[in-house]
Amino acid sequence: MGTFADRYFANDPAQLKLARTLYQGAAQLPLVCPHGHVDPHLFADTDYHFGNPVELMILPDHYVLRVLHSHGVDYADLGIPEVGKPAPQRDPRGVWQIFADHFYLYAATPTGIWIQNELTDVFGIAEPLNGRNAQAVYTAVQQALSGADFTPRKLYNRFNITVLSTTDGASDDLALHRQIKASGWEGHILPTFRADTIVNIDAAAWVGEVEKLGSASHIQIGSYAQFIQAVESRRAWFVENGATATDLAVVEAITADVPAAEMERLFQKGLARSITAAETNRFISGMLMELARMSSEDGLVMQLHVGSLRNHDRALFEKYGPDLGADFPITVEFTRALQPLLNRYGNHPNFHLILFTLDEATYSRELAPLASYYPAVKLGPPWWFHDNLNGMQRFFEQAVDSGGLFNTVGFNDDTRAFLSIPARHDVWRRAGANWLAGLTLRGVVEENTAEMMMKALSCGLALQAYKLEEYAPKEARLA
Repeated sequence: MGTFADRYFANDPAQLKLARTLYQGAAQLPLVCPHGHVDPHLFADTDYHFGNPVELMILPDHYVLRVLHSHGVDYADLGIPEVGKPAPQRDPRGVWQIFADHFYLYAATPTGIWIQNELTDVFGIAEPLNGRNAQAVYTAVQQALSGADFTPRKLYNRFNITVLSTTDGASDDLALHRQIKASGWEGHILPTFRADTIVNIDAAAWVGEVEKLGSASHIQIGSYAQFIQAVESRRAWFVENGATATDLAVVEAITADVPAAEMERLFQKGLARSITAAETNRFISGMLMELARMSSEDGLVMQLHVGSLRNHDRALFEKYGPDLGADFPITVEFTRALQPLLNRYGNHPNFHLILFTLDEATYSRELAPLASYYPAVKLGPPWWFHDNLNGMQRFFEQAVDSGGLFNTVGFNDDTRAFLSIPARHDVWRRAGANWLAGLTLRGVVEENTAEMMMKALSCGLALQAYKLEEYAPKEARLA
């Protein structure tokens, strides 16, 4: 029987022993964080300190909020401000008590695993959180957050992070990134070009985002051609400031060769706020082709997150805004949808496309076969609802079986919660070690091959796929 140190491993003695060995061989490898949503301000301020436990672990985390909502907890009781209104006065200890009273709801969920590991490994609190010890835990966490060694820069080193990429709007001036670099600090914080606000032409804020894009690029945008010129200019600025990737979330992955004249007409309808749903989809399908073309020219890795229907609860969205947990997976299709894009760029030596999905059925049916053929395509790790032990096991079984581990990008933690990063990587590495131990015992791979695969899935694949190898020690790289 294993111990807490052997958590998530199989109980079979032979598999447990081998999983432990594989994990221990990778546990000291640095964390590679090539895609996430941590605010760069944390690292720009040399003496930044986190706020209280509620601001850190509850309010920004849609994983936490959606579960509380499902059991009748009102967003107002958590102190979440309504759209257009000032933030309400809230007692953070009272909000923490609500969370602790309901913490049993997260049992066996990834959120529960991450938070408990965070409390144990980052804050040194071994006792499981509950309503009875809520205030004592709050006090201990708050005291730690106020400590001199609890700044993001020091934690970056403590967590053994070698590189971390943020997600930044297309019009961001990247001043915080330049400030970090100019400070002389040895940490590596890189920007990522996020294109959602300029691609989603039907969004209420789109016209304003186009105006900001024009201002940032010093291009007066009145036409589609000028819009494209401005996007290219901003991408070049991101490359100059260290970016290696872009990111875009779309509901469906439909791509098409849309004539420039038609894109111009759609662009003008967007400016006039008269574009239809069908025209919106057509514009986005054309923009995906344009963004792929740009990536083939400037070398930025193209990330595509597909299959989330966001802001499903309209009443919640109208009252409180986005990103509060009301997002849900839908069925998607890739083979036909991506054919126009891959016919043009799938074999291009300078094009790299990383695909993420919430539709697990596509792993073995479409995504792994596409990645096992097109040189440009790689699979991102289990995303969002599937970023958990069972989701990882399903991913290994479905995607790797059809496409091979080396047609994936390993792991990225995809989180806003900086302090949860070590826990997320630990779950992935333990799940990977357990899977590889099982393969080895069944004679599918040899033990030395399993060791090589363990290093790859821990950090080597992510370094290679995101073009970050210069930021990591030699022992972390694939070759």
